[in-house]
Amino acid sequence: MDVDIILDAGHGGFDNGASYMGRPEKDDVLRLTLAVGAKLKEAGYNVYYTRTTDVYNSPTEKAALANLSGGKYFISFHRNSAMEDNLYNGVQTLVYQHNPTVDTLAENINRQLERVGFKNLGVEEVPGLIVLRKTEMPAVLVEVGFLNSDLDNQLFDEKFDAIVDAIAAGIEESIPLSAQEITEQYYVQTGLFKYDVNAAYQLERLQILGFDGTIHYEEPYYGVWIGKPKTLDEAVMLQDELRQKGYSTLIVSA
Repeated sequence: MDVDIILDAGHGGFDNGASYMGRPEKDDVLRLTLAVGAKLKEAGYNVYYTRTTDVYNSPTEKAALANLSGGKYFISFHRNSAMEDNLYNGVQTLVYQHNPTVDTLAENINRQLERVGFKNLGVEEVPGLIVLRKTEMPAVLVEVGFLNSDLDNQLFDEKFDAIVDAIAAGIEESIPLSAQEITEQYYVQTGLFKYDVNAAYQLERLQILGFDGTIHYEEPYYGVWIGKPKTLDEAVMLQDELRQKGYSTLIVSA
């Protein structure tokens, strides 16, 4: 199945997420996710959901579902929560690591939501979130206002349709239909090994240095592939960085 965009409604089932005055986060984000998905489908996008009902899947399971779908982008919807009620308000989008693709998507969604009335809290890099770290495609997590902010809840309830339109507009602006065809995916190979244990050791060393990567098996060798640069120029920059640290490299595409 050709799936272009994966939409994730945060939490679900026994996991309410945040709660405020009997209002669970999981319900708000499911309603929002389904509405955004319907709007995108009307525009011609293919959409896949990690959940469409009140069920729980772990973040790891959601990332795995997204990866298996073959989707090109992953967008997760949540609502924020502060330590004190009505302390903060606004929309914020989280990314695993800043790069032009995810930053553009996040900034466009935030800007569109700002026009609806939300305070724009910007884009923040949060490498610890599993649904961002383990997805194999550009991924963002949108915190659509604070659940324990009366101001944000009023916006969410009274301008729900405008919020849906704003998010869809931000996505369409960032991912035009004409540009959705899968392009070449580049990696920087830092080793080719006969045994998987040697490849795993090489990958572990690189992860300690802060590089993300994977082991790619093509009989009879295990290759250590680092990064997911979206352009050849980005791949060359990553290659130079690795070479400066003493690694022999080769740019590969998949």
